[in-house]
Amino acid sequence: MSELEQALATIARGADEIIKREDLAERLKSGRPLRIKAGFDPTAPDLHLGHTVLLNKMRQFQDLGHQVIFLIGDFTGMIGDPTGKNVTRKPLSREDVLANAETYAEQVYKVLDREKTELRFNSEWFGQMSAADMIRLAAQHTVARMLERDDFTKRYAAQQPIAIHEFLYPLVQGYDSVALKADVELGGTDQKFNLLMGRALQEHHGQPPQIVLTMPLLEGLDGVNKMSKSLGNYIGINEPAIDIVTKTMKIGDELMWRWFELLSFDVSLDELARMKQDIASGALNPRDAKLRLAHELTTRFHGAAAAEQAIAGWHAVVRGEGDTSLLPQADVLVSAEGMRLAALLTAAGLTASNSEANRKLKERAVRIDAEVVEDAQRVFSAGFEGVLQVGKRNFARVRLVLA
Repeated sequence: MSELEQALATIARGADEIIKREDLAERLKSGRPLRIKAGFDPTAPDLHLGHTVLLNKMRQFQDLGHQVIFLIGDFTGMIGDPTGKNVTRKPLSREDVLANAETYAEQVYKVLDREKTELRFNSEWFGQMSAADMIRLAAQHTVARMLERDDFTKRYAAQQPIAIHEFLYPLVQGYDSVALKADVELGGTDQKFNLLMGRALQEHHGQPPQIVLTMPLLEGLDGVNKMSKSLGNYIGINEPAIDIVTKTMKIGDELMWRWFELLSFDVSLDELARMKQDIASGALNPRDAKLRLAHELTTRFHGAAAAEQAIAGWHAVVRGEGDTSLLPQADVLVSAEGMRLAALLTAAGLTASNSEANRKLKERAVRIDAEVVEDAQRVFSAGFEGVLQVGKRNFARVRLVLA
């Protein structure tokens, strides 16, 4: 395989669509570093694994010698991206946007090479635009074209309001590509309309149209829905190492392959195919494959030592192999009267509610320091320390502290 073919294979790994692949090949042949853009609206302060699908692809471009531009949409964040929304999204305040942007910048360098990343804010150019400039930008597209966008079409048909400023969002995102002279823009499949807008606006301004590369939306822990904080099916990249390990180990066997393809740097597609064959033949346990993925992800965000400790803690609880003191300890505040077991399980994040905790107790699915417990009325006081476990893979080492 030639160097160009290898580069194209790396770029195409996990990608949903490349528009146009032949144009990408031609620009790669030029030998100059391409300008690779991906924009992130700082709508929430923390990133999760779903966000890293794009970050991983950006890192691959960096490793191939290209210039990556991490664009923080501090201006577009105040408009509110209408993608996938059936109601008008509430714009963020300038203060919220800047606070979230600061935490974004800190987190992305867990994936991207800081020295090879160009960090930009789109308020750099939009903050200088006059009202007349914005009107000229809005004149470059029609309402009919905007209504071709799926989420707008559905809302219009359902007679749900569409605010005028929402039509500006694709134009503003597209103009970012003009301002940055992007060669390639990355985005999720749900961003295709906006990414193509960038191509159209670049052509209007006499620039070569950018290549559009869309990546799939990563399914969350439930294996069904897009990873989302609002759905609670996510793994945050700033979560404790043990949480990244335990949550990764809970994903389904089929979802594991999707995560390997989109999130792993260490496992090639050829090796992934061999792993699938080994699992099918019984030569490899799916648990061991997940442990490898959990180790890689935890190492990326917390370092090798923390990953090893977290994996050892997981083995200690789930397989009874090792010292549970390796698990990080979480403090739970308790009053002088103490806390009943059901409430403690909920406070520790092991059950969603006291009623679920009581149900698990009746099912004999609750353990304290590896011993099955059933007494829902048992009270725990400040000073208690132990490993609480619900089911096989849901556990936490806690200490009760007087509030």
